[in-house]
Amino acid sequence: MRILLLMDPLIKVPPEHYGGIERVVSDLADGLCQRGHEVTLWAAPGSSSRATLEAFGREGEWTRWSNLRNVALVTSRFWTGGDRFDVVHNFGRLAYLAGIFRSDVAKVQTYMRRVNPANMRLAERAGARRLHFTAVSDAIRRTGAPGGGAWSVIYNCARPDLYAPRYDVDARTAPLAFLGRLERCKGAHAAIDVAERLGRRLVIAGNISTLPEERAYFEQELRPRMDGRLVEYIGPVGNADKNALLGSAAALLSPIEWEEPFPVILPEALLCGTPVIAFSRGGMPEGIDHGRTGFLCATVEEMARCVEALPSIDRRVCREEGVRRFSDEVIIGEYLALYDRLLAG
Repeated sequence: MRILLLMDPLIKVPPEHYGGIERVVSDLADGLCQRGHEVTLWAAPGSSSRATLEAFGREGEWTRWSNLRNVALVTSRFWTGGDRFDVVHNFGRLAYLAGIFRSDVAKVQTYMRRVNPANMRLAERAGARRLHFTAVSDAIRRTGAPGGGAWSVIYNCARPDLYAPRYDVDARTAPLAFLGRLERCKGAHAAIDVAERLGRRLVIAGNISTLPEERAYFEQELRPRMDGRLVEYIGPVGNADKNALLGSAAALLSPIEWEEPFPVILPEALLCGTPVIAFSRGGMPEGIDHGRTGFLCATVEEMARCVEALPSIDRRVCREEGVRRFSDEVIIGEYLALYDRLLAG
């Protein structure tokens, strides 16, 4: 199969630290190549992949002008060589596919964030053919489905070989972990509330946002509470450090304050054997088997009680469920099955 994968060029593939979408695209590209498919990846300069890489755009640039320029560039590429692909799978903005809406090539548009259903109606009015939408959780699918179109749910994945499970962690004394962008919607302040309420050590990792309001949130509400003893901030982490952080943690805390689609850290934590305790919003209930691989809750008080219940969780079950449901092999298989259906249709 000749497959084109397309990713916004904001962050290179794979990312060094932050970049959930880019990490999934990297795993998908490499896995498809391993299965013998002819894969081309259009992504940011500096990306690397087993696929044939064709860079476009400028890494880190995200302005109205750059987005228009990128749309024009990929549209031009389609016009001059788009017929060389059997399937075009876009993880970037839907506008990237506008130039081939009416073509016979099978097209997949994956959404990892809340969807505007008006985009589905716009694609239909533009005469889009053989276009299938996927969402990384049913919570996200429901935001776009009112606009029409054919939809599937395929979750985000992680590679089991990158995450060594730890089964000897003492759930009563091991530190808690928070991993994610340090923006208010991710809830690091609530994770600190839990740690302070219980007197449990919390290790925080993640990128500090460059947005002024989020930078102020970090400086004013998070940094003063990071004493290096009860609450420690270790900065952004790559795969090795992430493996160590998650593997040694009693649990990953995710007290989100928005409709989180389906974070890649969820399967990553499970593959380390680490249960996830999250506020029950967005796609989180779809990834956590309450009482088996973690807990779902709604408040800081409930999250603290869930932490105290961690000894009831079998970390082996977390790893097994992570592999069974969210390994790269499983998710790549689901995408390939979708490609086959589209080509047969």
